[in-house]
Amino acid sequence: MALRIAFSGFIVLVVAMGIGRFAYTPQVPLMIADGQLTLTSAGLVAAVNYLGYLVGAWDAMRAQRHVEMRLYVGIFGVVALTFLSSLADNALLHGVLRFIIGAMSGWAMVMTAGWTNEHLMRSGHAGLSAAVFAGPGGGIAVSGLLAVAIQSRALSAADAWLVYGVLALVLILFIARYLPRPGELHRSGEKPMPLPLTVDLKRLVWSYALAGFGYILPATFLSQMAALRFPGSLFAQFVWPMFGAAAVVGIALSIAARHIGQSYQRLAIVLWLQAAGVLAAWLVPGMSGLVLGALLVGGGFLCALQLSLQYGRELAPKHTRYLAGLLTTVYAVGQLLGPMTSAISTWLTHRLEPALGVAGITLIIAGVLVWKPHNQRP
Repeated sequence: MALRIAFSGFIVLVVAMGIGRFAYTPQVPLMIADGQLTLTSAGLVAAVNYLGYLVGAWDAMRAQRHVEMRLYVGIFGVVALTFLSSLADNALLHGVLRFIIGAMSGWAMVMTAGWTNEHLMRSGHAGLSAAVFAGPGGGIAVSGLLAVAIQSRALSAADAWLVYGVLALVLILFIARYLPRPGELHRSGEKPMPLPLTVDLKRLVWSYALAGFGYILPATFLSQMAALRFPGSLFAQFVWPMFGAAAVVGIALSIAARHIGQSYQRLAIVLWLQAAGVLAAWLVPGMSGLVLGALLVGGGFLCALQLSLQYGRELAPKHTRYLAGLLTTVYAVGQLLGPMTSAISTWLTHRLEPALGVAGITLIIAGVLVWKPHNQRP
């Protein structure tokens, strides 16, 4: 039972996050080549997606009725709108679709986190929750490898969206019968209620918001940066699946290191490693900088998510879904500000790199905020 729930949650996040949200990244070069977007409008469309994610996460955090319905609509809506993305041919239409997909993926993320965490904790298999959060990385890796095949066959951006839609539909139909039944989430999860924010919770919330801002620029534009630096290179096409594979490996390492130190210490180290990756993508020339960026930022992407939720559960064990929604909401705020910063950077300098410097600094600060609990500070 526990393995089935963990696997189902993993697949839901593969589809809702790895494909629904992050297939956009390898699509950016294709959509720019097809004249649907520019580098600046691509950043704005990404920002709209993160705004939708913010709205969905905020609503999921406060939901008291129709909880399962939000999960179902989030999952199947992402699949349907991925297909519909093939019909969009300009920034406005893509922006509308990405906003709705963002909201639906926010629902799916928060509800899946609450559903799987509750069941796995009650069954004595809480450690499996880390495997659930490998889902976005698995989705990124699979969709990234699919993008390589798509580009090798010179498919258009519209055809590529159809391919991603088919993959998402097949995966969801495979686990649909294991999704929670009506009323199951409302019975198993605690009633959403205001959470008293201690000093450590406030620092965690600020840290997670900064983490969302810091990682999102390379997560959104690594493929485009590789395409610009190495036009026509096969290496450029593998940067994004490398990011996703690193995310899955990072989760595996996080599970293996779960008895080393405290969760907040491991979280701080992960954030600092991500900062090193962001700065490497900016400062280290050639292929090496992008590889380091993909490995370090990708490797810490899901670790930061899993460790933040774990630390949050340790600080507020009776507010699992509410805290998951709160953290997802502030993360979405950080993600929203990231592409806006990239749009300003490309507008003023015609380059993404200055925005990466800002992102690296915010990740350093995010790690400092959680390195030591309040009662251990001088």
